Amino acid sequence: MRLRKFRVRAYRCIHDSGEITVGDLAAFIGRNESGKTTILQALTLLNRGEQVSELDLCDEMSDELKEEIRLAEGEFELNQNEMEMLKEKFPGLPEMKKIRLFRTNQHPKVQYEFDDIELGEEENKGLNSWENFSKQIIEFLDTIPNHLRIQINTSFFEGDVPNNQESFDRGMAEFSNQFHVVAMQEPKVIEEWEKIYENPENQFSNLLSGKSEKIALQNFIESELHPRFVYFSDYKKIYGNINLNEYLREEKGDRADSIEYVEEFDKAETVRNLFYLAELDMNELEEVKESPSKCIKLLNAASNRLTSKLNPAWKGDPIHVDLRYNPGNIMSVVISDVHRDGTVTNTGLLNRRAEGFKWTFSFIVNFAAETQRAELKEAILLLDEPARNLHPTQQMGISDLLKNLAGSNQVLYATHSPFMIFDYTPGNLLVVELDKRKHLSRIFYDYWNADDKTLTPILYGLSRGQVESIVDREIGTNSRPVIIVETMSDSMYLNAFDKFLQDPNISMNPLNVVAAYNKNSVLPLAIFYRNHGYRTFILLDNTEESKQISAQLVSNEFSPIQTIFFELEGKKLESIEDYIVLEDYLHPVNQTYEIKLRREGFSNLAPEDVLSKDGKGNLEKLRKIWQEHSDDDWGQFNKEDITRYICEKIALEETSFLSDKTKDQFRSLYRLVAERIRQYQNVNAKPDLDKFQKAKA
Repeated sequence: MRLRKFRVRAYRCIHDSGEITVGDLAAFIGRNESGKTTILQALTLLNRGEQVSELDLCDEMSDELKEEIRLAEGEFELNQNEMEMLKEKFPGLPEMKKIRLFRTNQHPKVQYEFDDIELGEEENKGLNSWENFSKQIIEFLDTIPNHLRIQINTSFFEGDVPNNQESFDRGMAEFSNQFHVVAMQEPKVIEEWEKIYENPENQFSNLLSGKSEKIALQNFIESELHPRFVYFSDYKKIYGNINLNEYLREEKGDRADSIEYVEEFDKAETVRNLFYLAELDMNELEEVKESPSKCIKLLNAASNRLTSKLNPAWKGDPIHVDLRYNPGNIMSVVISDVHRDGTVTNTGLLNRRAEGFKWTFSFIVNFAAETQRAELKEAILLLDEPARNLHPTQQMGISDLLKNLAGSNQVLYATHSPFMIFDYTPGNLLVVELDKRKHLSRIFYDYWNADDKTLTPILYGLSRGQVESIVDREIGTNSRPVIIVETMSDSMYLNAFDKFLQDPNISMNPLNVVAAYNKNSVLPLAIFYRNHGYRTFILLDNTEESKQISAQLVSNEFSPIQTIFFELEGKKLESIEDYIVLEDYLHPVNQTYEIKLRREGFSNLAPEDVLSKDGKGNLEKLRKIWQEHSDDDWGQFNKEDITRYICEKIALEETSFLSDKTKDQFRSLYRLVAERIRQYQNVNAKPDLDKFQKAKA
């Protein structure tokens, strides 16, 4: 079950977030004290069994809180498996694709809403529920001889529904044994009981809970499908030596009073997570610690397990972790660097490492343990600043970890770092801003309209080397037009062939060519440039994703003239590489891969080898050839290698492999771009800056 929309009201600094759409991997961006943490913590109110604290209710909304108000609500999308489960249990209901959960200030439990589905609230005797099953048992007992009936204890069927399969099986077995003893002289009675007892419909997994259809549905969702929100916040650092006597005292809750109460994960929690990942049992350690050989064997196995679980999230050279037992009941955490050639260096206690290293190590220990302990699957993970204090390479390691988790979970996280933003799709990147006069947080996903200071990490992520030129509004109105391309390869080709053709009538010189970070950054990057006074054009390939980008540009008030698709003589081209004649393009392909794949048996490709493959463009056909040779260790076809080769040869004026036809085809692209710029200037004589600045104001 995935959260698709949510709304928070009257919770701390959030008066009303409005309805917010979120994706499977969503980042909340905002300055300190903007309300990012509050949003994440408010969503935990939708957890089953969560308690609402009076201290968390918004002081400024005391009048509204006299009435019942929804503090948190979410619209959830069911996956195919969940829809099938509901269809199996409730075959009479129409297909259910989404449900709404909400928690109020006056009701102790999370409540459910089912849009456009009418549910009966009257008692339904046809439901295969625990209540009807219990009633069936009591009615059956009323039919047996009274001298038997008075001897049978029916308390199991008069109580609440059993918590789990084990409780149900135990209760049923005890009742059945009792029944057999009491009715042993009545084989017909026992035979009738066995029919009920062995009926598959009367197994716990098939029984619902509730007298009405609506209550049964709510109870089933609560017990089987209710989403889990798992919140991760602060952790204490692990240092080099762990005093096991102190740790065991903390485990028992026997801690000394402190002058200050700190509400966060303590060091004992972090050590507990370390031992959990290592699968190290303190009782087992206690048994072997007086035997050096057994102790070393136990700790070596634990150290190897710990290392294998930490390294997937560790960027840079791998590390090896050793747990060593020392006199005085001290456990030492020893770290070594493991290099690619197999050498091991820098072996020493964890406390010898830099603070950032210790924090990174402690975070990964805690995060890996908490996620594995919970056996997280289809959970909604809420992470508060998961990569603070980390070097960018380590932040990218954490981002990879989040991407992997997002396959089977939904991940919502708060961050300040541009290195932790990797999806710019609205709904996967949300901005949180604080109105300081009213002290209210506001959340929105058209993040290009955010405050400039809030935008800073987003802008660095979108176009890290060009942020200064974007935020200076005077530059845009006095600059050459900007043409935004989807990849760095497109930019390299445009600039290289401009130099190669040396045609002043169709030159790229009047343009600034800007390469987007990736496809889903084209739209916001174009909006930012346009909103800062640049005459902005966008050059796209003819993929479905690019067509969606074009439609979104039009909906954001771009003229169709400003969007240019690759085409040649009226025919749509899949990529800029298709402007290069196939024979010309195969020359750098063969030159590059003859060297790279010499040991893998690469042989030069001819045009007919490529043309024989199905595909919309030459790149797709080449990728298929590489896929066919995946068992030969050809790897993947890398178009960037070919781009660099061609552009380098143009720079060195070694271009004999490029034909006149390739030159002419690139000239047609430049003419197309030049014509669109002239059309736009004729239609839009006045710059758009005033229009969009007024709209924003």
